[in-house]
Amino acid sequence: MLSAAFVILSLLSSSLATAVQRRAPDVSTRGFVALGQASQEATVPLTLGLPMADRDGLHATLMDVSDPASPNYGKYLSKSEAEKFSTPPAESVTAVKDWLSKNNLTAVVGKSGNSLRVNLPVHQANALLNANYTKYEHKATGTQVLRTLSYSLPAEVQQHLSYVYPTTHASKVQERATVPASCANQTTPACLQALYNIPATPATAPSNNLYVAGYLDEIANVSEVQALGTRYRPDITNPTFKIVSIDNGVTSGKGTVEASLDIDYTVLLATEVPVTFASVGLASIDGFLDLNNYLLGLDDPPYVLTTSYGFYEYAFNNDQDIANALCDGYMQLSVRGTSVLYSSGDGGVSGAQSASCPDNKFVATFPSGCPYVTSVGGTTGISPEVGVDFSSGGFSNIFPRPSYQDSAVQSYLTNLGSTYSGLYNTSGRGFPDVAAQGTNFVVNVAGQLFLVGGTSASSPTFASIVALANDHLLNAGKPVLGFLNPLLYSGDAAAVFNDITSGNNPGCGTDGFSASTGWDPITGLGTVDFERLLTYADSL
Repeated sequence: MLSAAFVILSLLSSSLATAVQRRAPDVSTRGFVALGQASQEATVPLTLGLPMADRDGLHATLMDVSDPASPNYGKYLSKSEAEKFSTPPAESVTAVKDWLSKNNLTAVVGKSGNSLRVNLPVHQANALLNANYTKYEHKATGTQVLRTLSYSLPAEVQQHLSYVYPTTHASKVQERATVPASCANQTTPACLQALYNIPATPATAPSNNLYVAGYLDEIANVSEVQALGTRYRPDITNPTFKIVSIDNGVTSGKGTVEASLDIDYTVLLATEVPVTFASVGLASIDGFLDLNNYLLGLDDPPYVLTTSYGFYEYAFNNDQDIANALCDGYMQLSVRGTSVLYSSGDGGVSGAQSASCPDNKFVATFPSGCPYVTSVGGTTGISPEVGVDFSSGGFSNIFPRPSYQDSAVQSYLTNLGSTYSGLYNTSGRGFPDVAAQGTNFVVNVAGQLFLVGGTSASSPTFASIVALANDHLLNAGKPVLGFLNPLLYSGDAAAVFNDITSGNNPGCGTDGFSASTGWDPITGLGTVDFERLLTYADSL
């Protein structure tokens, strides 16, 4: 079985000097080695993140419109309404532009308006940021990047910037795939329909949609999807999808494993829901930020976004501003009605396959630890359905536990007691939130059938369930599900889940966490039954 790629990006983190002091940890622990001084004329594409005018107000509004008990439930904001909270203060824009102007630099405003971008040579970037840009190479892949182990900002602009990139962050997507000799079982669209009561009837709401994010030059092929559909969904007459390119993302070619998996199990499972593959050319944190900015710039962002890529969270521990910026972007999408879904990872409590565990502590994945996304873990088996051993889960070391999950997570921790004390953050945001099947998915890759597994299969499966529920709600004149977590963790929603109570996710030299009654850090609240979810959503 191929193990689908859950992207892990290694990071350098830090910064220096008077106004801002950040220093990188040993870069060798991130998989990068220094090659030497960068060419002074090499280009640094600098992105300067700007703060939101009213982040607290946006958070409060999101919690209000996502709370099933609120009279404002489902009253999502328009682009202009959301921008009243998220648009950077004028004084911040002016301060940063003035600083750049004094250094003979002119910036371009980013697509969503919350960042400034400027291209400058290394020697000027070093002078501007009191930095020392150096060439690094990722040992596993050979990818070369320009990064600095420290930088500083003048006091007059420090408060007006939420992050500066690239500085101390370095990242490269890593793919983990293996092919065993044989696989006894197969997961097909019909299997998932039967297991989770997913309808085969076509979606009909004209405004409905589902977006799939793609990185690493991954691409899906329409003819390959149609060939798989002929075999496993012959009732769909013309399965297809659109492609949008961000950062010069690839738009054609033979299908690759991850993209084929994600598209096969959205197009062939969310019957007739319009699916768009967002192909992002930058396989690093800036690609994730750019996709966010692209979607925020749309008048109508997608109702569902599923992503099967991510990072080791510890890479952000010493410099959390860029993680917060990405997470805040998901808050902005959520308040406009988008359900943001992420696969939780494929390495149990170690975060990803073959991952090391710094200080022998459990490794959280990101963005699964972001409180504004719905993290999807994995299961295997039918009767019973159990948590699969590779399903990543645990507790964030950056984001505190949000109130919507406090009761469910605290119940698990109480039962866990002192087990693994000191290996995880007892007050961190717990993940995953839900789960779905994650093994032996039949996928057409470049014209050949493979069995593929990973939480990369689980997230598009759950995304299809959400998209089909949205279709029913749209046709009934109701709001889409939007930010799911407050709804999923509400006591009244318990009936929508198949509670998974067996399985564990080993790693870091331990057996990992165990599935149990209620929420657990391997399968979340459980797997979702479509009919029961729809019944509950209809009642709101």
